[in-house]
Amino acid sequence: MSAVKLSTPIQSADLERLCIGDIVYLDGALVTARDDVHHRHLRQGVPLPLDLAGLAIFHAGPIMQKTGAERGGAESEDSASWRVISIGPTTSMRMEQLEAEFIASTGIRLIVGKGGMGPKTADACRRHGAVHAVFPGGCAVLAAGRVEAVERVEWLDLGMPEALWIMRVRDFGPLIVSIDVRGNNLFENNKKAFAEQKEKALAEICGTPGSARDGILHYMK
Repeated sequence: MSAVKLSTPIQSADLERLCIGDIVYLDGALVTARDDVHHRHLRQGVPLPLDLAGLAIFHAGPIMQKTGAERGGAESEDSASWRVISIGPTTSMRMEQLEAEFIASTGIRLIVGKGGMGPKTADACRRHGAVHAVFPGGCAVLAAGRVEAVERVEWLDLGMPEALWIMRVRDFGPLIVSIDVRGNNLFENNKKAFAEQKEKALAEICGTPGSARDGILHYMK
């Protein structure tokens, strides 16, 4: 296990040295993109308003505060500046059905979210040289503190949580690599290991007559 600093645009060589379980910190551009962004782009065929090639997306629905207009006069969504109050990850598995297509369509190199993702995303990471990483749950305020600036917002008509927030971050992390560019999947590996341990434990408890009953009585004392 090692700690690695990534900067956008992310280079292939930087991802190739990563393995599942490694710790990553990100500098540069980070763009929120969750359910509605995936659906609008892929199912409704709407072109994205920015080029995501080489960048990182965050499965997150932030709480943002408008801080005023860039120039004098009445505020508008186009001229307002924003700051991040809280930006915790949302469950990445919700995007499993669309993420492989999103990776292929956009050229993103790093996907950040909560929890693992499935075989379709793992295969897309292998084929397109991308990585999925996990931001710790419950640390939304910590994440907000790693945002240096909110550069702009797109598709705000989707609502604050679903919009594309284009942010500049520094030392954004810790991010735990859950799928690497070889398609190795930390969560799936752990599921198999835990299942094997469970079967072994059950065999030890239930392997001889009366042992399961004796074990239960032991833990009830």
